[in-house]
Amino acid sequence: MDRYSRLVAWLKVLLPLAALSLFSTLFLISRGIDTEAVIPFAEKEIEERMRDQQVTGPFFSGTTPQGDEIMVTATVARPGGFGAPAEATDLKARIRMADGSQLDLVADTGTVALDKDRASFIGNVEIASTNGLVVRTDRLNAALSGIDADSPGQIKGIGPIGVFTAGAMKIRAKNENGPVHMLFNKGVKLIYTPQQAER
Repeated sequence: MDRYSRLVAWLKVLLPLAALSLFSTLFLISRGIDTEAVIPFAEKEIEERMRDQQVTGPFFSGTTPQGDEIMVTATVARPGGFGAPAEATDLKARIRMADGSQLDLVADTGTVALDKDRASFIGNVEIASTNGLVVRTDRLNAALSGIDADSPGQIKGIGPIGVFTAGAMKIRAKNENGPVHMLFNKGVKLIYTPQQAER
């Protein structure tokens, strides 16, 4: 038997033994791995989710009898209970009027009481209109069935005419089926900024 034949004979024995040892090593290593699945949530977060029913990324849209479109979104919404309204966080609303104008609204939180036809936007409320007016307040109460809202507290605003403050604000149409207006009252103060004529 020559050298080559002896080498082939040894390899026929050694290679299967090497393969067998590799397989046994794999099985030994796999026994040491923790096979229990780990849930990527903290126990406190799981308890809160189990206790509180919630909807992630809710979206509401509708149209008023006058043809105005209303769209509202939130990060999280929680249903209300007995005597408690439904709540939502990170609210964003867009109202497209039938006349083509638009109002955009954001707020930290909000509540909805369907039985009272009321929604409240609470905390860092900001309302921006297509005519360049931006109004900030702490709270805005609005009707669900139409465009009728009021801010019972102080408001601060900025627009094409300047910077102003007021004790309260109302958003509604002066006449039925008429255009929607933002009405400011209770001590309106305006710092007028005259527009420079274009040359």
